[in-house]
Amino acid sequence: MPRAGGHPRAIVRTRTLADVTVDNAAAAMVPGTDIAPQTATSVAKSTTVAKSTAEPTGGPPAADPLAWLADHARAREAAGLRRRLHPRALAPTADGAGVRVDLASNDYLGLGGHPTVVEGAARALRAWGTGSTGSRLVTGTTALHGELEAALADHVGFAAALVFSSGYTANLGCLTGLAGPGDLIVSDALNHASIVDACRLSRARVAITPHGDVAAVAAALAAGGWRRALVVTESVFSADGDAAPLTELHSTARAHGAVLVVDEAHGLGVVSPTGRGVLAAAGLAGQPDVVATVTLSKALGGQGGAVLGTTAVREHLIDTARTFIFDTGLAPASAGGALAALAHLRAHPELPAAVRHRADELAALTGAPRPAGAVVSVVVGEPEPAVAAAAICRAHGVAVGCFRPPTVPADTSRLRLAARADLSDADLALAAEAFAAAGVLAR
Repeated sequence: MPRAGGHPRAIVRTRTLADVTVDNAAAAMVPGTDIAPQTATSVAKSTTVAKSTAEPTGGPPAADPLAWLADHARAREAAGLRRRLHPRALAPTADGAGVRVDLASNDYLGLGGHPTVVEGAARALRAWGTGSTGSRLVTGTTALHGELEAALADHVGFAAALVFSSGYTANLGCLTGLAGPGDLIVSDALNHASIVDACRLSRARVAITPHGDVAAVAAALAAGGWRRALVVTESVFSADGDAAPLTELHSTARAHGAVLVVDEAHGLGVVSPTGRGVLAAAGLAGQPDVVATVTLSKALGGQGGAVLGTTAVREHLIDTARTFIFDTGLAPASAGGALAALAHLRAHPELPAAVRHRADELAALTGAPRPAGAVVSVVVGEPEPAVAAAAICRAHGVAVGCFRPPTVPADTSRLRLAARADLSDADLALAAEAFAAAGVLAR
């Protein structure tokens, strides 16, 4: 638990957004460079946005300094890259219209609306109120946070855990707390945007290696010139659905005195016989030179995130992780719901196998590569056909994800299918009809 008695001494390097170059349109960085936005190469042709004629080049200020936003919006529209919000309905309408099969959400085990999990959140809500009322170091830590940290550490196989308000902030806090100027972070080219942003904000030197290329990781570490080094990867990649070569990455990191940091967002609850994750399946959970991050918003059906590692890692992040120190703590209801979901998972160890089986079936229906977890990636190509295919699926009652640049590289826009443990045979049959109508059914 955080230290009592006033504000803790924080050993924090001062960092602001002004200290780093952040391209908000990019979700990855270019292989072979230190900190260069993905838009410089693979996404360039799909995300070229003309500069507005209203942007001043000198002289008197423009009448509307935000006039350039409209030009950028038009350029994204022309490239098929506009994003729009679609509120999720509670249930299909009386005439059967609306989404009947959800293959878009990350609720892999179907626990987001499970009565046991909802009741766990409701109990916490009644006991502690709607919010945590402050940062974790002031008033934002409840008994539930400590219980959740202990349960997560025990389930995933680490000595300690520290809960954050989201998986995104957990990644930011972890990497910026463990690396800084003079250090090296070796990051997979397809890592999630939260890892990309964490690398940038750390102000460490960043080497981007080709996806899953262990030899490239070894070469980046062997080049030297660093004080401390981290190798960071997702365990199951969020867009492609494949698994990282964790055993080889760990051997390489250990040989060079580096720490392996693994984002288990899509491994927790899905991989290994009891859903402990890819690190546990590889026998690496709890190793002293391994740190994991997890999210509570996917297999556990709630919201929040955590960093897992040694007790020393936890204590260090309490003192240094800015997204822990300065953020409002996770709402008690989210902590209570996550505790209930974790207990339900441990009481029903058949759930991870069930979701992996449904993912294999979805891959077979669409001809996609066999996934390592619940994510099935159906590559279409250009953004417009992918958007059209997703719309056709929705019109047939099946919600699917549609990933376009900059989330994925150019020419790889895709349907992202998320399997669920509670999918029925009838659900799969309806999905097959939708896939056929959308032109992505393989058989």
